[in-house]
Amino acid sequence: MTDKSLKESKEYLIHRLKSNGYIVSPEVERAFRKVPREEFLPPHARNSAYLDTPLRIGKGQTISAPHMCAMMCELLKLRPGHKLLEIGTGSGYHAALCAELVSSPDPTLNGKVYTIERIAELALQAEQTLNRLGYGDIVKVIIGDGSLGYPDEAPYDRILVTAAAPRIPPPLVEQLAPLGRLVIPVGEHAFWQELIVIEKDIDGNLSKSYHGGVAFVPLVGKFGITD
Repeated sequence: MTDKSLKESKEYLIHRLKSNGYIVSPEVERAFRKVPREEFLPPHARNSAYLDTPLRIGKGQTISAPHMCAMMCELLKLRPGHKLLEIGTGSGYHAALCAELVSSPDPTLNGKVYTIERIAELALQAEQTLNRLGYGDIVKVIIGDGSLGYPDEAPYDRILVTAAAPRIPPPLVEQLAPLGRLVIPVGEHAFWQELIVIEKDIDGNLSKSYHGGVAFVPLVGKFGITD
């Protein structure tokens, strides 16, 4: 597929995501226009970059469908300067979208994205891609058990989990800042879960809202499932 064809496919995808209510805010639309999804895919999958479907990226993992990325970005309500923890780096595509949303025209006011991947090979590939595309100053890739969070940089304004947990991992709730939001798919069943948003108020009280059925690979770790 030529660069022109990819650009046309991207525009059509964005139009569909807006028409179907997945992209709502101009900030999320801008992020989708800015980040080249094809750069986060294996060579054989590049031509499918702007189909609204998950795609395999190796090691039994997938890059989420664009509509799911858009939905989660909108639910996060990211703003410039926010500090985000992402669990499940995968290809790094969603981290790049989030980097666009926490960045500022004034680089001194940029936010930060900490993203954890348990599979070292994927983490290193994602890091290389993110660095090559200019996101290295905003995104830090960590290899480890995402279900434990990343206490070194806690608390976080936002936490995003891109793998399904059987229950909400307590460390993630603990590492969420007051007035923070945690977006996570939760469920015991393979490839069917509920997308949940946890909000923490200024006093540390939690509230929960539900946003429909989703399908994610399982969260593997101490507070997920075991290998």
